[in-house]
Order: sequence, then C-alpha cells, then structure tokens
Amino acid sequence: MGTAGDPARDNRYTRDVAAFVSTLRFEQIPAQVIERIKMLILDSLGCALYSADLEWSQILMRTLSQVDSTPACRVWGTSQRLSAPHAALVNGTLIQGFELDDVHRVGVLHVGAVTLPSLMAIAEIRPGLTGRDMLTAAVAGYEVGPRVGMCMGPEHIAQGWHSGATVGTFASAAGAARALGLSTDQTVHALGIAGTQAAGLMAAQFGSMVKRMHAGRSSQSGLYGALLAAEGFTGIKDVFESPYGGFCTTFSCSSDRFNLDALTAGLGNRFETMEISLKFYSCVASNHTTLDAIRSLRTRRPFASDEVDRIVVHGSRATVEHVGWPYVPDGITAAQLNLPFCVATLICAGDLFVGRIDAAQIVDPSRLALAGRVRVVEDPAITARGATSRHMVRVELFLKGGTPLTETVEAPRGSERQFASDAEVVDKYETLAKKVLPPAKVAALRDAVLRMDTLPDARQVLALLS
Repeated sequence: MGTAGDPARDNRYTRDVAAFVSTLRFEQIPAQVIERIKMLILDSLGCALYSADLEWSQILMRTLSQVDSTPACRVWGTSQRLSAPHAALVNGTLIQGFELDDVHRVGVLHVGAVTLPSLMAIAEIRPGLTGRDMLTAAVAGYEVGPRVGMCMGPEHIAQGWHSGATVGTFASAAGAARALGLSTDQTVHALGIAGTQAAGLMAAQFGSMVKRMHAGRSSQSGLYGALLAAEGFTGIKDVFESPYGGFCTTFSCSSDRFNLDALTAGLGNRFETMEISLKFYSCVASNHTTLDAIRSLRTRRPFASDEVDRIVVHGSRATVEHVGWPYVPDGITAAQLNLPFCVATLICAGDLFVGRIDAAQIVDPSRLALAGRVRVVEDPAITARGATSRHMVRVELFLKGGTPLTETVEAPRGSERQFASDAEVVDKYETLAKKVLPPAKVAALRDAVLRMDTLPDARQVLALLS
C-alpha cells in the first residue's frame, strides 16, 4: 500500500490504521461489540460524574474558567461550559479522576478516558451525529489505542512513560477523526499531529494531582489533531514508522523494541474492544489481582487485620516497579497506586471502592502498619509469561502462629476473561452517578446510553450529563 503523498517514506502501518478508521461503518461492527461499547461508555460516564466534585477536578475547572468563557461544550456533572479543547481536557480528567475507569490490560491504556471526551466534544460543536455515528467513532478509538499500546509493549510504562498520556493521543485522534468523517489521508495527518503531542511521566503517580490530568490532555491532543487535519493542517505522515523521531523509535529508545505488526494485526476482524476490563476497586489496575486473591483467602479462612503477620506478593517485574514501592503517605493518588497500602485498606476496611480512601484514611495508623508488612517481589516465571500475564500474582499470606495461605490469580474480576454482567455494570454506574445527578437523570442517562444505537441525535446523551 502506498504512502500519504510521499513514496519515499514507508507509512503503511500508519496508513492502514487511518484507512480502518476512515472506512469503519456501524454495519461492520459485530453486535456483541456494539453491546460491549455501550457498557464501556456507561461505565466511563459514571466514573466522570463521580469525580466532578473532587478537589483536583474543581481546581482544573476553576482555572480553565478564568481563561476560557467559550460556552461550546459541557463539563460533565456540572453546569459549566468550556471550549471543546478545554472540555475534553476536563472530561478526560474526570473519567480518570478516582482510578475507577476501564483498562486494556495488555495495551496498558484507560481507553474511555482518552477516547470519549474528544468524540463527545465534536458531537457538540458539529451537530448531526447520530447515536450510531457516536458508537462507530468510539469503536474506532477503542480499537486503535490498545493496538498502539500492544505495539509498544509493557516496557513502555516500565521506562517511565505514562501510556495514557502517550498512547492515548492516538485513540482520541482516531475517534475524533471518525466522528468528523475524515478521509484516509486526513486521518493519517490527524494521527501524526496527535502523536507529536504525546507526553506524560509515570513519576506523576507519586503524590501528584497531575496524573489525573494525563488522560484529559491526551484526549485534547487527539481532538486538536482531528480538527486541524480537517482543515488541511499536516502532521507526521509516518508517525509510527519513522526511524528518526517517530513515535515508536523515540519512546522505546530503540529501533526494534516495539512491534509494528501489532498495530494492524486483526484490525477490523478481531476487536480489542472486547478485551477491555472494568474496575471494581478504586485503585490502579495492577493491584486488582492481588486484592481478588486476598478476598478469596479471606473467604476460605476469615481473619482480622491484627492476625496478619506478613504478606508476600509475587508478581511480574512491571507490577513490582509500577505499584510495589514502600508506601509513604503523599496524597490520594499515591495511595491508590501503591499495592501495599491498597492491600492494607482492603483488609482493614473490608472493601476498596468509593469512600474507602480519603485524606484521613491514607494516614490511618492501622493501615500504615499493615502496609509495612506487605512485600512485593518479582517472580521471573510470571515476568517471562509476557504482557498478557503482567497482572498475574501469587499471594502468600502468613497469619500469626498459623499455616501460610496461598492464592494465585491470573486476571481480576471485571477483566476481559471474566467480564462483568450487565447488571454489575449498571449498578456501578448508578452508584457513581447518583453522587451528582438526581435519580431521574441517572436513569435517563443510563437508558439513553443503552439505546444509543436508536438515537437520531447523539446530543440526547450529552444533554443528560449536565
């Protein structure tokens, strides 16, 4: 296949991704994928609504309102309106606002947080999208983003890049490009403009608020890419392939530690949308298998927190580096990303959903003491299993004066291997959304999303988010 106007530059992967996005039609998407994307959208909107009144969300809204009086797009869960780029920035931050949103575990990407804000901003500023158009554009983003993550592999985040802020720009650009109806050439440029804006450091997980904003910034970058490409602005035509300064070579610091074939393998036939997991703990996805193991052990042999002598979590190198550091109280973000503290919270509080981590709880002496007795160590055999098993753990729990308890978990509840039931997804959404919306609007938004494929105007969904 040729390149986008320059035969000397090989951009077949970029162009094939762009061709998929520009030609995707609702009728080509399997019915099970349509039903799944509706559930994923509902989950993301619930996560965003829950976060609307959190401190970091309020600071971001307040700051942007001081420099932006454009009333183009809604800020979800509020009465505020901002320009499309700023609305995408805030709404992406809201979805990621309390570590509750979806994740593609192999691609290491929170897909809804980067795809939906830009797409829904376009629905507001360019009226005419139907519910089917919205779903089609969402699938485009949900298919492209994880594939870029799989291309880069788990080493990307291990090197210190936050994939939501880097890889996520492509998911956003793909969804926005499909929503705008861009041609293949225009979509090549949208991807190239989005990719050059990729940025985000994993050190943000250690106590900062800015980690929450990475997804919003990524969504904003993809929105800029699509809007600019629609007007003829050009980007990097071989953004994935370029040997000098391309996305893959630059972010891997190599010419070979990435897999370009993963960008297009099965594209249009195997839907990565079906591989996206949902969260039922309000913490980073890398912690969920351990928490499931603890729950299982406690069901088998009930115990109190003061009975625990020590806990050893054996996991992949990615798990150790990402979440296994010794816990020091430094904000809610750090608490939600630290595995020892999350284990201690589950044992002491009985659960780890909303309401279990706040400013007082992250310095609770009983949790701190128990977190200090949790060790996270690498199991080379788990690391060797590769990206598909990076969340696998073997947990050893030693009770005082008792026999050690052991549990191995390969994938958490809510994952692609044991996806949540419709009732579980709806219950999670309703629990989160009712924090800021009245019951009637919670129900109306739920119903609108679940029948989105019948809506003549996608803005019917957006109208319920205020």
